[in-house]
Formats: sequence, structure tokens, C-alpha cells
Amino acid sequence: MENKKQLYKAILLIMTSAFCFAVMNLCVSLSGDVPVIQKSFFRNFFAMLIASVTMIKNKHYLIPKKGERSGLMMRSAAGFLGMLGNYYALSELRVADASLLNKMSPFFAILFSALLLRESPNRTQIICIMTAFVGAMFVLKPSFQNSELIPSCAGFFGGAAAGLAYAFVRKLTSGGTKGYYIVFFFSAFSTLFSAPALIFSYSQMTTQQLLLLIGAGTAAAGGQFAITASYSYAPAKEVSIYDYSQIIFAGMLGFVFKSEIPDIYSFIGYFIIISAALVMFLYNKRRT
Repeated sequence: MENKKQLYKAILLIMTSAFCFAVMNLCVSLSGDVPVIQKSFFRNFFAMLIASVTMIKNKHYLIPKKGERSGLMMRSAAGFLGMLGNYYALSELRVADASLLNKMSPFFAILFSALLLRESPNRTQIICIMTAFVGAMFVLKPSFQNSELIPSCAGFFGGAAAGLAYAFVRKLTSGGTKGYYIVFFFSAFSTLFSAPALIFSYSQMTTQQLLLLIGAGTAAAGGQFAITASYSYAPAKEVSIYDYSQIIFAGMLGFVFKSEIPDIYSFIGYFIIISAALVMFLYNKRRT
């Protein structure tokens, strides 16, 4: 019974995270022609400030312990690269499509968790994840004639890097590292690595663009807290597929705020992925 409660907590948290990240993606997309690295800086700077409040409240140490350093560095580096890929895709693609490509992260989170934590998925979980992968291909529409191929590939590889980051989140939280510290370290790492490029190529922003990036940072902090907590409650193989709910949220937000309507292939991809997520939910419910 306790395991079932833990699983439901993890599912609720990862769907909360999905909504937050959908809002973040919308804000980033609406911010317009601001350079990707500049979007990264402001998004992470404000997320770092929010995480700092929790750090101060809990009187947490600032410098990571020796046993945490490599995991935190790998989580932060992979997350930073994944974010850049996602932001570039958001600047060129529809919000829902870019969000879906970034949501290849659950697929890679399961793969990397199997390697790092030996949390190997079973046959049903593998089938569901591979089905979701096929759905993503309908959105990606790989073709040398596809003018959106490069940003689509950037979004796809961004999702792979994010999957590696989430596997390290699971490893760190399993080892006792606090979730809010993981969020703080990642935000600080990304802010630090974005700053040099910002100094040499700062692009003037309007008040609206600045407010949108502040909103992106706030939503990102909420999403990071929620997904970090989710992976502390349950393995990636059981909950990561629910991260695909971001596609639904992103599609709704993109339609309402940008009048974006995906093409028929994207709708097919959405249907396949949502169906795989439903099968995974029913399977996990029966198994627990």
C-alpha cells in the first residue's frame, strides 16, 4: 500500500512538473528573437534565486560534499546542454512539437537509469517506451527535405541530454542529496556557464521579453522541484512516461496564446504517445 502511495505521489508530481515546463516553454517561445544563451541565463538566474530561498531556510551547505560532486556536475552539464537544444527548437518550431521532442527525455531516462542504477525496465515498459518513440518520429518527420530538420534534431538530442540529467537526479536523491540543492546547483551551474556569452553578445530586451523570461525562470523552478521530488519517490521506468503529459499542456497553451495548430502527422504522434502513456498507467496500476 505504501509503495502504491509513493507511486501516485510520483505521478502527480511529474505531471505538475510537465505543466510547469509547458508554461516555461511558452514563455521562452513568446520571448521572441532573444539569443538562446541569453534566454538560458535569465531562466536559470531567477530559478537560482528561488532555490536559494529554500537553501537559506534549511541552512543547507553551499559547497557540495565530496561524494556528490561528480553526480551534480554530470546532472548539471547534461541538463544545460538539454536546455540549449530545447530552447533552439522552441525558437524554430511550434511549442507543442518542440516540447514533444524534448520529452524524449523519459525514454532516455529509463535507458540511462538502467545503466547507472540497474533499474531495468521489463518487456511491457520497453514496448510502451518504444511506442512513444515511434510517436515522436511522426512529429520529428525526419527528411533531408524537411526545413525544420536541424531544430528538430536539436530538440531530440536535447531530450536525450535531459534524460541523462534525470537519471542522475534519481541517483543523487537515492543517495540522500536534497532535491532543492540539486535544483540550486543546476541553476547556478547554468547561470555561470551562460554569463560569459551574455557579456560579449548581450541583446537589448523589451520589458515584455524580460517579464516573460522571469516567468520562464519561475515556472522552471517549479518544474525542477516537482520532477526532482518525483524521481525520489519512484524509479524512472514507472513514472517517466507521464512526463509526456507536457505535450498536451503545450498544445493547449500554444493554441490559446499563439494560435498554433499542429499538422496531421503531429496529431498522430500525440495520439500514439498518449496511448502508450495510458497503457503504462493501467499496467503499473494492476502491477501495484
